[in-house]
Amino acid sequence: MNIDHVAIYVNNLEVEKAFFVKYFGAKASERYTNFQGDFKSYFLDFDNGSRFEIMHRTGMFDPKKAKYRSGYHHIALNVGDKKAVDDLTRFMEDDGIYIVAAPRKTGDGYYASIVADPEDNEIELLAGE
Repeated sequence: MNIDHVAIYVNNLEVEKAFFVKYFGAKASERYTNFQGDFKSYFLDFDNGSRFEIMHRTGMFDPKKAKYRSGYHHIALNVGDKKAVDDLTRFMEDDGIYIVAAPRKTGDGYYASIVADPEDNEIELLAGE
């Protein structure tokens, strides 16, 4: 068994799609629209076969995202080695992306940083060494 994809609702599909394409090299599907259900989505495909779906519906409830809450917390993307983590974090910071945690060795043995996407969803950048 494997996870086929993970999906999240977002407020702005186009901004989120552009973020994942620019920083992570995702390839976006054509936008899917279900007019009866007022639903739109993109699948974002990564080089290793992983997939991530971003979805939107008009009138979604959007409470403030508390850091310590039940449910989705972050996704972790293996970006290569320590240099790749450092370089991508610096590139994103130079572009004004909020860096939640600078690159460091974590307590559970990873080398990682944490960034926030345009809607404050956390993404952990991992070294895959």
